[in-house]
Amino acid sequence: MDDDKPILEQTTDAISSAAEATKDAVITVVKKARKAAKKVAKKVTPKKAKKAKKTKKAAKKTAKKSAAKKSAKKAVKKAGKKSSKKAAKKNKKAKKSKR
Repeated sequence: MDDDKPILEQTTDAISSAAEATKDAVITVVKKARKAAKKVAKKVTPKKAKKAKKTKKAAKKTAKKSAAKKSAKKAVKKAGKKSSKKAAKKNKKAKKSKR
């Protein structure tokens, strides 16, 4: 310690220099933590995007399946209607031919 400076001033200088050192250390730690967080975010986000694509594909597949089921039901209904119309026409033709 310097004999020229009073003890109080020396201690305040020491404390302030320690505070600045800790401040610098904290700043470097925060910067490193941010970089690490960015790296993790880059690694994690593509995985989430892939999962979202998979769910979209699954939704599309189920939509296609339900559409196929609906079209099959419609086809059955139309076939039933057509066959009944054809049968009615045949009956009319048969009656006409009997006359």
